[in-house]
Amino acid sequence: MTEIVLTGRGLRKSFGSTVALAGIDVTIQRGETVAVMGPSGSGKSTLLHCLAGILAPDAGEVTLLGERIDTMSQAQRSRLRRTRFGFLFQFGQLLPELPAIENVALPRMLDGMPKAKALAAADTWFPSLGLDGLQRRRPGELSGGQAQRVALARALVGGPVVVFADEPTGALDRATGDETMRTLVSATKGQRTSLVVVTHDPAVAAHCDRTIEVVDGLIATGTATASMPVKAGEW
Repeated sequence: MTEIVLTGRGLRKSFGSTVALAGIDVTIQRGETVAVMGPSGSGKSTLLHCLAGILAPDAGEVTLLGERIDTMSQAQRSRLRRTRFGFLFQFGQLLPELPAIENVALPRMLDGMPKAKALAAADTWFPSLGLDGLQRRRPGELSGGQAQRVALARALVGGPVVVFADEPTGALDRATGDETMRTLVSATKGQRTSLVVVTHDPAVAAHCDRTIEVVDGLIATGTATASMPVKAGEW
């Protein structure tokens, strides 16, 4: 039985005279992996930011597990992003002065968890993501693929409902990017966490269950892709 976890209805967003979203409807199910594609300036990143509570739409509504988030205060949305959402960016955005394990633990500490407990929670992700032994290395001592897996651990450590990934392989070579996507999809499916990936790369989208194409602020298509099947727990 499917469970809808995140919806956007009639989403509109403009920046001055530029229309970024012109009335988009989207639904994300529990554990589903969805790629959002489109040309530069199509509105795909704006859609991600509205769904994630980073931006409030000018019109329409966003609901997470049946609760509207677009009407929340900025402080409420900030807490929501720390506790219910995870984020993975093109360049990882790890703090260079912190070792890998503290980068992963940081969201938990920011949410008030004692440091020792947060570090213990972070440490459980290192073996499962092929990072064991790298806990004390700083980002500059990691390869690009290793750094993205550390960033993925940081996105997952809080047990999010949805992970948003914005061009997660954009700074990686093809082979490393493919490995990173396999890890990202298998890790989120293993937790029954939904995944929304903004990408311009069809090879990245091919890892996902479904692709949404955004053109001129509207959904052009929404089709199933040739997803690479991963059983829950196989990561």
